[in-house]
Amino acid sequence: MPRIWGKENQPDGSYKWKKIETISYENFEYGYVTNLIQVLKLNVGESPFYANVGIPAQKSVATQIFPDFFVIQTQQLFSPYFATLLISKVNSPTPTYDINITFYSGEKFYTQVLV
Repeated sequence: MPRIWGKENQPDGSYKWKKIETISYENFEYGYVTNLIQVLKLNVGESPFYANVGIPAQKSVATQIFPDFFVIQTQQLFSPYFATLLISKVNSPTPTYDINITFYSGEKFYTQVLV
């Protein structure tokens, strides 16, 4: 059974790691979407499983430079899992990105993520 681990926000502002599973091996597309969003919200080295993924958020805040390079790397990492994956920057004072996905089944998915 495919599974990923994601951060679940707690009422006190902290988070805990939560297992996300599907019952089908054939359709794990939303699992990959969840994983993509989690990676965009992770700091580099924060994942207990993959130290090379994430966004250097603290450095981005300190330098006031949006993490576009790391978002592009993340897009390239996840693009094989979808028919199309487009991540584009929103004109905003905060690092916000539009995510447009077309699954291999033809279904479309859209969300906006604050990195």
